[in-house]
Formats: sequence, structure tokens, C-alpha cells
Amino acid sequence: MSRSLLKLLFLFITAVPILAQKKYNFDQVCERASVQVAQKDIPKALKTADSLYMTAQKPLAKVKSLLLSAELYHSSGEYKKSICYGENAHSLLIQIDDAEWTSRVNGFLAKEYRLVGLFERSKKYTLQGIEVAKGISDVQKRGEVLGLLNQEMAYYEMEQGSYPEAVKFIELSLDSFAKDNIKDNERAVAASYQILGDIYFKLKDYTASESYYRKAESLLKNKCCILGLVYNGLGGIRLKQKNWKDAEIYLKKAENIADSSRSLKLKKAVYSNINDYYEGTGDNFKASLYAVKYVRAYDSLTARSRGFALKNPETLVKSNKKNAQISIVKNTAIIVLFLSLIALVVFFRTKQRKQRAKFRNIIRTQLQMIGSRNESFRIKTEISDFSNISVEEVDDRAGETDKRRNESLMTSETESKLLELLEEFEKGELYNNKNMSLSFLAAELNTNTKYLSYVINRHKSADVKTYVNRLRINYIVDKLINDDKYRQYKISILAEECGFSSHSKFASVFKAVTDFSPSAYIKYLDEN
Repeated sequence: MSRSLLKLLFLFITAVPILAQKKYNFDQVCERASVQVAQKDIPKALKTADSLYMTAQKPLAKVKSLLLSAELYHSSGEYKKSICYGENAHSLLIQIDDAEWTSRVNGFLAKEYRLVGLFERSKKYTLQGIEVAKGISDVQKRGEVLGLLNQEMAYYEMEQGSYPEAVKFIELSLDSFAKDNIKDNERAVAASYQILGDIYFKLKDYTASESYYRKAESLLKNKCCILGLVYNGLGGIRLKQKNWKDAEIYLKKAENIADSSRSLKLKKAVYSNINDYYEGTGDNFKASLYAVKYVRAYDSLTARSRGFALKNPETLVKSNKKNAQISIVKNTAIIVLFLSLIALVVFFRTKQRKQRAKFRNIIRTQLQMIGSRNESFRIKTEISDFSNISVEEVDDRAGETDKRRNESLMTSETESKLLELLEEFEKGELYNNKNMSLSFLAAELNTNTKYLSYVINRHKSADVKTYVNRLRINYIVDKLINDDKYRQYKISILAEECGFSSHSKFASVFKAVTDFSPSAYIKYLDEN
């Protein structure tokens, strides 16, 4: 092969990657991965992002590729990984001098920590981002970044219950987005209006709330989480107005979006409102179905938050092997902070267990005292509404002749056996069955209703109805004391859990047994 031909071949081989590099520079590949590839195949987009990181030469390029990976993991609902990559990007910010990307990384972490319930950490990153964003030279980019960061501050103030402050931050966000020329920020502006709708809904100004929801709706052309929240808000307003027909229309639209969304926040909000809708229209069966959906969404949110609550956020960062080694001082500080956190958690949990045990003993003593006051309690139960369960009426006023007749027909062995069976019954949860009745329980214990009624009256100092009610309320009291998540449930869900047919009937029996309304009891538990 001639020397001139070898030169030509060399030039051709080297020219191809140079041309390709010009055609697809680093930012173009990032954009292509996040916009085009991610919509079709997130794993493929993640491989592209990893490749970008491996080939990145400058710290800014590494920050961009790490943030791209973080956003892709956010899209797939993997918040632990999204925060890991976000924190890795944040650890490189000291090596760059770029206000836009520094504020974007802070804004991303602020949003992620808000979504997992770490609001104070979210606020920290938000304030850092706002301070840096003021130095962005490009006016349009500065407005976009500041608009999103002010939204995050509004979310924080809403969580604190400071609604007037939240309104101020949303107004700042709208100013930053240049609301008179919102063509490039339609979804972000719509999110600001949706948040305003939520704020005024909380303030019970339903006219202003609907006005802002309508503004948000007019800016959204396609289905998205924000539109789902808008429809849910409009449905919530109709529920307050008891306009069931329109409420159903909006809530169906919201449900259609929520069912296909990865947003647990949206699912929880929508299923809660639909549960309220069916309770309001008297369809208890469908209400219970959506109560289950709500509980699942709530539990998933709680589980996701708890995954972060006991971890120092610094431990979430999995430093890439290509990164600079963390100094010994930093490692020592992390270990000390982590051990301190564990010690604090152990201390507070031990203290909490002691408080709960003390309070549980007080409640159990109270229940025993109530049980010993047979006559006064019977008078109270006649006044209270105990018609919420399908337990058959038992004539407690039967004469002494009838009682002696029952006693004479029953041997002491049968009576002892029945007492043993009732003790086993009390250890289980069969009493929460909605079909529970005197005849049902008699069949379960393989006896007749006369014997069972007699034994319960004599040894449990109550009729069958009061006996079952006590067991049910004692069951839910133990749940409220020992399991925090039960205190977050609606009263209707607690009623469903222990076999009552409605919120009001459960509340009336609960107060008859404990002398507290369910809501007052839960509040007292939380305070203690």
C-alpha cells in the first residue's frame, strides 16, 4: 500500500469522530437522552447518561450528566437513586463557577427532599438555589430557575400552615416566569396557579380557588400530574358545595390521570376525595373500596419517607470511583454524625415506648373501671346509639326464673368450656366481622344462643352487643396506641377496620366506651 493511500485513510478515520462530535456536542446528547430516549426507554437513557459521565472531562460536564441520571431516576419513581445522583452532582459544585447549573442542582434536590417529606432539608437547598440564581446572567434562564425555586418555598410555607407567605412566594414565581409572556413556561406557570388554587381552598375561599384552578387548566393541553391536581381541586370544591353531579365529573377526570400516574401524592389526594364523594352520596361499598386505595397510597408514601427519615442524607451519596477521594476528616465527621443520629433515634424510641406503655395502662385501667360499673354503663348504652352492628337484641331483663332455668339446663363443664372458647375469641379478631351476631357467634362456638347469652351476661357483665362493642373499641384503641399510621386514617376507615357500618355510629360507641371522641383521642395520643 502506498504512503499517500495510508495518509488518506488516516485522515478519513480521524475525520469521522470529529464531525460526529460537532454534530452531537455534549449538551445535545444530554437533551436527546432526557427528551427523546427517556420517553421510550429509561434504561437506555440511563446507559447514555453513564457513558456521558465516563467521557466527561470537565467538572461541569460531570455535573450535567449526574443531574441527567438523577432526573431519569426521578421519572422512574426511584427517589433514593435520584437523590444519590443529585447529591453526587452537588458535591462537584465547588469545582465549577456556573450560577445556572449550581442553582438547578439545588432546586432539584429541594424538590426531591420535599417529595420524601424532609421539608427542612428541602428549604435549605431552596434558599441556597435562590441566592445563587440571582447571579445568572441570562434573563430568561434566571426567571425560569427563580420561578421554580419560589414554588418550592411556597410548598414549604404551605406545609408549615403559613398560607399568606406561600401566596407571596407564588406571586414571586409568576413574576419570575414573566407571566405576560409565558409561552416557554406554560406548565410551570400552570403549576403556580394550581398551587394558588390549593392555598385558597385551604383558606376556604372557594371562588378564588376555582378561579386559579381554571387559569391552570387553560394552560395545560395534555394529561399530566398538574392537570390531575387541578381536576381534583375542582372536584373538592364541588364536594364542599355538595354538588355531587359536577363533583363526580371532575373526580372521574382526576382519577383517570391518577391511575396512570406514578405520583403517589396525586393518587392519595384523588382517592381521598372520591372516598368522601361516595360517603356523601351514601354508597358505603364504593367508599370502602376507595378507602383501601387511599390507605395503599398513604402507606406507600409513608414507607418511602421512612426510608429516608432514619438516614443522614450524606450517607445517601454513593461517590463514583472516578470522583476525588473524600478526605479522612469528612469520613470521620460522617461516622460521628451517623452514630449520633442512631443514638438519638434509640433514645427517643425508648422514651416513646415507655410513654406508650404508661398511657396504655391508663386506658386499660379505664376500660376495666368502665366494665365494673355495670349498671351505670347499661343506662349509658341505652342512651347511646349502639344499633351500628347487626348483633341481635338480647333481653337482659329476663326474670330470675328464666336465669335459674338456663343455669339448671347447663352443666358446669359446659359453662367452663364456653368461657374458654370466649377467651380464645377475645384473642382473635373475629369480633370485627361485619356479620357478627349472637347466632353467628353461637354457631362459631358450637353452642346455642341461650347458653351463650347467659354466660356473657353472667361472666362478662354485659349483654352480647356491649361485649362485642367493647372488644372492637379495645382493638382499635390498641392500634391507635401502637401503630402511628392508624392516627393518620380517616374516622370512616377506622370504623371499617373494626366492623362498624358508619363513621357516626363508630364515633358514638367509641365515646361511650372511652369517654373520648375518636378525633379528640387521636389528638391526645399525638400530644403525648
